[in-house]
Amino acid sequence: MNDSPKVSIIIPFYNCAYVNQAIESALNQTYKNIETIVVDDGSSMHKELIAPYFPFIKYVYKNNGGTATALNRGIGLATGELIAWLSSDDLFFPEKIAKQVSYMKRTSADLVYTNYSLIDGNNVVFRESVGTRLRTRLAFLKHIQNSCPINGSTVMVKKEMFRKSGPFNPKLKYTQDYDMWIRMARHARIKSMDEALLYYRKHEKMGSALFSDEQLIEIDALKKRYKNELDKLILKEQNRSIIDQ
Repeated sequence: MNDSPKVSIIIPFYNCAYVNQAIESALNQTYKNIETIVVDDGSSMHKELIAPYFPFIKYVYKNNGGTATALNRGIGLATGELIAWLSSDDLFFPEKIAKQVSYMKRTSADLVYTNYSLIDGNNVVFRESVGTRLRTRLAFLKHIQNSCPINGSTVMVKKEMFRKSGPFNPKLKYTQDYDMWIRMARHARIKSMDEALLYYRKHEKMGSALFSDEQLIEIDALKKRYKNELDKLILKEQNRSIIDQ
């Protein structure tokens, strides 16, 4: 990784009234070697909020196919060495990209995720630093076997990891990120930062609130699909830890 690697920030957008705020938070990063890619997943509302930013972003429209397809399109368009994902209702802290790039270089990580705080529809912070930090690979593998410890909008990952892991699964409407982090755990060096660098918005129209039952079904299916593979990865890491002692 060079001293100032290019970062592609991908914002999937579908009928979200907060998308202009997300774009602003991407464009206002203290780190300047970035590109912002907004992938419109067939929206019929709030597109006018994006128009003022056309000179400063890459914008692409596609037929509706879900978040996974929007992310895959954005990754395909990205020219950066590093990929960051920002949901259209969330907000980056101004220094998020700069701090993650620095941390990735110090730790030789392939993927870094951060802590995050919660805001409501009016940008009021109502809980701070709610993320899960797992300090070892073994702790991460044990946790991800039962639930997803990573908020997707906190992630920065080397683009080459998608060549190794494959694209987001378009068949998964709600857990495409959980599935991806499990697949990346096979070979990626995954690190976490305790500092909150994202505002995650909780509101009544968010997908996890509207489709919680469907999300739980997908989660259960993923846990069953990957249980045996994660068991083997956990055993391998336990044996490695014993040898290193």
